[in-house]
Amino acid sequence: VQLVESGGGLVHTGGSLRLSCATSGFNFDDYAIGWFRQAPEKEREFVASINWNSNTDYASSVKGRFTVSKDDVYDTLSLQMNDLQPEDTAIYTCAAGLTIGTINYWGQGTQVTVSS
Repeated sequence: VQLVESGGGLVHTGGSLRLSCATSGFNFDDYAIGWFRQAPEKEREFVASINWNSNTDYASSVKGRFTVSKDDVYDTLSLQMNDLQPEDTAIYTCAAGLTIGTINYWGQGTQVTVSS
């Protein structure tokens, strides 16, 4: 099983980034998949998820700014992040589970840094 994130980087306040997660080794269509993040000295937190029938869920802190999507042909997950704020700075990790609350697989993470 592999989940490989890309697209992180440094952006100014108000900017945008698009994260991608390429997956393999499990039945993508059967899993809930999503994004978590961990800021320095903070616990990991849920960001967004999308399930097998494309229902989405978002943390209140990102709702209206972030959009999660998936491609069932290429088994990839994306996170479009707009209007980024310094408090969005974190390592963003892609994850998959039978439910988003019971994660079976994690990626390595990609750093997102938002400068003020």
